Amino acid sequence: MSRATDYTNAAQQRILHLQLALFGDVVHGYPPSKLAELLRVPASAITRDLDNLRTAGLAERDESTGHWRLTPRLPQQAIKVFNAIDTAQRRVDEARNRFTRNPD
Repeated sequence: MSRATDYTNAAQQRILHLQLALFGDVVHGYPPSKLAELLRVPASAITRDLDNLRTAGLAERDESTGHWRLTPRLPQQAIKVFNAIDTAQRRVDEARNRFTRNPD
């Protein structure tokens, strides 16, 4: 499918990839140098992006290690998705049971 206009922005794409990379280790996090290596971008770009993620409340720096990791904010959203899927599955199961049980 072709688009009439391409709104893709390299900096926005980079920060989205950075968020996905941070999901790789939510406990210990990564040093900025490793993130720069993973994303194949200059360290200065990672520094700016991490600062923006911190401002948005999505990433934090562990002062004892210097590593960066996600805050609970995004992972909590993922949990909401799984809870919604579980709720939907229960409703499907209930409907299936209504239509497949033996009539009285």
